[in-house]
Amino acid sequence: MANKNLKYFMREESRQEQIFQVPAPARFVDENGKVVQMEVKKLHNDTIAKINDMYKSRTPMKDKKGNYIVQNGEVVFKTEKDSVKATRHIIVEALVYPDLKDPELMKYYDCVDITDMPLKVFPDNDEFGYVSRKVLEILGLMDAAESNEREVEDAKN
Repeated sequence: MANKNLKYFMREESRQEQIFQVPAPARFVDENGKVVQMEVKKLHNDTIAKINDMYKSRTPMKDKKGNYIVQNGEVVFKTEKDSVKATRHIIVEALVYPDLKDPELMKYYDCVDITDMPLKVFPDNDEFGYVSRKVLEILGLMDAAESNEREVEDAKN
């Protein structure tokens, strides 16, 4: 390939996060009885990575006597990640409508931690699972086939 022009990689759509509409769970209907449409923002990979990093912690490892474990002259660290909380934070960031960070909505649900909001607004397991799958599909963190398999498994149980 002789033409190595970088303009092919300078796409305007890659600079902006796109917003997709997806039906809300069946219980969320407007005044006409139609299912409300949620709006989901397709977050960039760096945004998702930053959120995931917020829920990682590193602590030095200790042996049974309480001494730090050292290997090759360096202290060994244990890395832990709260994936459940990170995923809920990603869902909050991706949902444009409903805006789960809205102060009025948070006050209504008596909630101060945004990572608890998806559980408050979608308290039913089926609703929360549905919203999670739709958001993660749009973000490319779960493919549609995997989502369909989960729906079939959920239906069987």
